This record gives sequence, C-alpha cells and structure tokens, in this order.
Amino acid sequence: MGYKKAGKIISGILIIGTIILSVSIYIDDYLFFKSDAIEHLSEQNIELKDDFEILENKSVGTVDYYHRFELSISESDKKRLVSEIKTSKFYQDSIKSYFHLPSTQDRYVGNSVTLNYQTQMEYKSEFYEPNGKGYVPTFRIISIPKSENKIIFEEIVD
Repeated sequence: MGYKKAGKIISGILIIGTIILSVSIYIDDYLFFKSDAIEHLSEQNIELKDDFEILENKSVGTVDYYHRFELSISESDKKRLVSEIKTSKFYQDSIKSYFHLPSTQDRYVGNSVTLNYQTQMEYKSEFYEPNGKGYVPTFRIISIPKSENKIIFEEIVD
C-alpha cells in the first residue's frame, strides 16, 4: 500500500510487545520481594514478627498456575506459628490422604475451608476457597517443617 514507515513502526511495536510478554514470565520469579511474601502470608492471617530471608521463589504456568516460595524465619516466629496452628479451631489430629480438604465439596461454590494439622515432618495449614462458577478456586498450603526454621507457601490454581 506504500506505507513502509507505518509498517515498520507497527511491526516494531508488535515485536517489542512480544519480547516483553515472553520475558516477563521468566522475570517474575526474580521480582519477588519481602513485601510480596508478607502480602501472600497475610491473606491467610499469618504474620511474621521478626526479619526473614527469601530462600527460594518459583512460579510455573499461566493457565494452570503453581507458585511456591520458602522463607527462613526466626525460632520465635516458628514457635508462635506452630502454636497458632495447634490451637486453631481448624486443627485436626488425624488426616486421611495427601490432599486433606473435603473432596465432596463443589469446586466452584460454597464456603471457604481451612484445615490445620501436622504430619511426621511438618505442620500444615491448608486453605480452599471457591470463587464462583467459571472462576478457578483458591488453594493455598502453608507448611512449617519440624526440623528447620522455615515456612513454605504454595498456591495452586488449576
């Protein structure tokens, strides 16, 4: 059509946009800060009083999304969090399978479910919240290993 300059500008914009979108998926893991960790934990009413260190942060996928991070926490924060899990009204002594939240619950509607328990290796707090028909439910697992001063956060969106 004779619009070479306009074609070059439009193709340049599309190429730059594609590069930015592709790179942002991989850079996301490196742009995770303490404030992000605090925000994710506070959504489950978990507060760290002392300073902590981010040991690892990984996220995988776009449609089926999995996000996991590990924090090194103080001994006093660990003791307090374990005590909160064990004294919670959602605490259960016995568990039946790997995923412990009720499987009979409708995936998309209903009430939020929280379950706290311990295994041989760690203390866990699981949170499940349906977000309505057509929306993926929220499923988060927070684990505190018995042998280490750390906390592990996992979020699964499938």
